[in-house]
Amino acid sequence: MVPRLQTTEDYDALVPPVLPFLLNPPPPLSLVIVAKNEAHNLARCLASAEGCVQEMVVVLNDTTDGSEEVAQKAGARVYHLPWQGYRDTKNAALALASFDWVLSLDADEELSPDLRETLSHFLANDPNRFSGARFPRKAWFMNRWITHGDWYPDYGLRLFRRSSAKWGGDQFVHEKIDCDGPVATLRGDLHHYSSPTMASHVGKIVHFAELFWRQQQARGTSFSLRAALLRPPWRFFRGYVIKRGFLDGYPGFYLAVANAFATFVRYSRLYEERTPSTALIRDK
Repeated sequence: MVPRLQTTEDYDALVPPVLPFLLNPPPPLSLVIVAKNEAHNLARCLASAEGCVQEMVVVLNDTTDGSEEVAQKAGARVYHLPWQGYRDTKNAALALASFDWVLSLDADEELSPDLRETLSHFLANDPNRFSGARFPRKAWFMNRWITHGDWYPDYGLRLFRRSSAKWGGDQFVHEKIDCDGPVATLRGDLHHYSSPTMASHVGKIVHFAELFWRQQQARGTSFSLRAALLRPPWRFFRGYVIKRGFLDGYPGFYLAVANAFATFVRYSRLYEERTPSTALIRDK
């Protein structure tokens, strides 16, 4: 039996969850996420896009945690695809979207309130003028937002038409959207929670050094002593001085040093691989 509404308060208690959606439905936009064991981040990411998109597509690869349950609870469609590298896996995920306009996010990212508002305004007023849109990404690190240095503004093209864009770039790392047409620049930050601790950040240095080695191997690039000696100090100077990383206090200094060290590790990895003793150890 349907309860009778006796007062305005009774009516308001039932209407808010439904009426705003009917009066202002989300634009024809698909959110696409590729993730592996990101249950701890996925709920926040999906919640930040709720009301901004008409569908959520989550593509999982070799996932062993509760990511699928988290995504389904948020109303997302979930698919399992084998890992094909960043570029090719993300392109496979794009094919699963229903709409031409796509918002591509990582599970450890979140739309800020300002960015939500900007995206909605853009899709309501300017979608026919552009093939894509980029916006800044702001990282949370050492209990603060990093707003200078190599990490900010870190513009990325994440909103685009599937008919005019696809993931390109390198197969192993540094994938990027190749967009055929004009690209708008929007205000509002995409929040990024990639390294909640120093330990997680340091661990990624090794991971990306391996990806860098594979990339350079595919290109036929060999070890360069000049690059190993000159690129690290340049990275520190660029991030800490030119891009004013010093304004982020000690976290800014740490990141400038860490980025320089990560650069040194990447180029040293090329030297390690050409050493005969390294090959023998790997064979064992």
